[in-house]
Amino acid sequence: MSWVPPLIVAVPLISAAVVAGGDHVMPSRLQDAIGLGALAAVCGLGVVLMLAAQTHEVVDWFGGWRPRSAVAVGIDFAVDPLAAGVTALAGAVALLTLAYARIYLEQAARLFDALFLIMCGALCGFVMSGDVFNLFVWLELMGVSAYALTGFEVKEIGPLQGAVNFSIVNTIGGFFVVIAIALLYGRTGALNLAQIGQTLSGHKADGLVVVAMTLIVCGFLCKAAIVPFHLWLADAYAVAPTPVCAFFAAVMTDVGLFGVARVYWTIFAAPFGSHSSAVLDALVWLGIVSALVGAVMAFLQRHLKRMLAYTVVAHIGVMLAGIGLLTSKGLAGAADMLLAHGLLTAGLFLVVGVLVAWRHEGDELDLHGRGRARPWLGVLWLGAAIALAGPPYVGVYLGHALIDEAASGGGRSWVQPLLWLADAIGSAALLRAGARVFLGLGPMDDPLLSPEHGEKPPRRRARLGALTAIATVFVVAGAVVSVIPGLNWGTVAAADRFRDRVAYAKVVLHGLPVPHAPALRFALEHSTLESLLYGAGATVLALALAALGLYRRNVPGAAAAAVGRVLSPPVAALKAVHSGVVGDYVMWLVVGTAVIGGAWAITLR
Repeated sequence: MSWVPPLIVAVPLISAAVVAGGDHVMPSRLQDAIGLGALAAVCGLGVVLMLAAQTHEVVDWFGGWRPRSAVAVGIDFAVDPLAAGVTALAGAVALLTLAYARIYLEQAARLFDALFLIMCGALCGFVMSGDVFNLFVWLELMGVSAYALTGFEVKEIGPLQGAVNFSIVNTIGGFFVVIAIALLYGRTGALNLAQIGQTLSGHKADGLVVVAMTLIVCGFLCKAAIVPFHLWLADAYAVAPTPVCAFFAAVMTDVGLFGVARVYWTIFAAPFGSHSSAVLDALVWLGIVSALVGAVMAFLQRHLKRMLAYTVVAHIGVMLAGIGLLTSKGLAGAADMLLAHGLLTAGLFLVVGVLVAWRHEGDELDLHGRGRARPWLGVLWLGAAIALAGPPYVGVYLGHALIDEAASGGGRSWVQPLLWLADAIGSAALLRAGARVFLGLGPMDDPLLSPEHGEKPPRRRARLGALTAIATVFVVAGAVVSVIPGLNWGTVAAADRFRDRVAYAKVVLHGLPVPHAPALRFALEHSTLESLLYGAGATVLALALAALGLYRRNVPGAAAAAVGRVLSPPVAALKAVHSGVVGDYVMWLVVGTAVIGGAWAITLR
């Protein structure tokens, strides 16, 4: 199966070249077929690779340059079940969102298809790469295509500004990554992840290694939009074409977390093993703060795409907290949440696209009651919003439950209520917006919510039924993730293998396959009473907060004034931080990196 990983990357990249080169020669339908066929192939090959990786890691060495005496000279793809699962998910999401784009953006140039294919191919290359410099290469290729897609409506000032903010912040994050790579290469003389990890494992970490870990982790956290590196995300999501936002939310932003997990467990886990609690505390608190800040900012929005963008920040924060617990259950919970959250949020973005194509508006207040003519859209929106709150065995619940167990097992039960609170607040924002748009509830104005520029609607009336059908696929698939038999057990087993640095080095450097029993256990896993109560409580709280957001003017004057005095200063401060000025974003990026690096410099040596 070693031929599958290079094909997963080569097919979309070659297809992108064919589509771009044949723009003025081939019929448009043939070009569409090439793009959709390539993404269907990526999805199919990803599923094949995922099945093959159940029993052993799939390793491919470019040009047959295999290691000699455990020294890697060539470049490799090393694929485990989690990496293979991400490639399959990326192919499926890209296929459906590109099909949506062909309907939604009928006038888009063929360059759109080419950029989309490049982004998908680079993402797959990133998650499969076993070479730290190639991680950087794939990350930058993915970023360049994403910047161009964000600013695709280049004649509009909003998309241009969003793309510039996106590119500047993420390019600086890329510089951090490449500097860290240079430091690691200078210390170990290697670029292969397994070889770097093996070299560092026999030595105590010094200042250089601490700096390298800080820079590479912060670079990936910038891509993942973790607070305080998140400020670019809402600017980009608010102005990018809707199908592009769906792909961003489903898989692209999340791969930054995959990068953090990969470099920690293959490179840094051994030298920092005795100080892992410092790494744990930093990642968990970054995750919690991101979850709460993203959720609160979502509640303060009226622009639907910007609201969804902040819910992405919130859920990525929950995933980072799961990874930061440094256990197999925490990592597995993050993987399950990535799947459910990605599908549900992509579906919500596509619902917004239908609203924009139909009503030429994507603003909660301006759409007040105007969605009642299409009740199925309301069912999709409200259903996805509830599924993102995590009621028992719906939507993100399974991932949350695994993270709960990891936190409790590590003596950090206080993590659970904070993460569930963030989910409740983020879902409350979506429920409030859905009730206002599709049910006509609440007032038609709200001074708490700031207006934003709207999205430019399609030039021609899109086929709304087809767009709605694609959105339905995403929402339904995301809602049923938590009842997939055996998913819980399979992801925990895959996470165990992902974290096994020794077995990874044996496979990559020594060619010694480590056989694994197939992770097949088709049964619905039990859940703890604690998680069931948290899931149900978060759902009830989300509904209550949504009602409060709609009818808070009915709260007695004295109580409202007291709450306002307490909450107004932090809300004003949050809005001020999210200024839209890229210089401020760069400042927060530098400050955040310095704080994390300083904390680790004190605690990791």
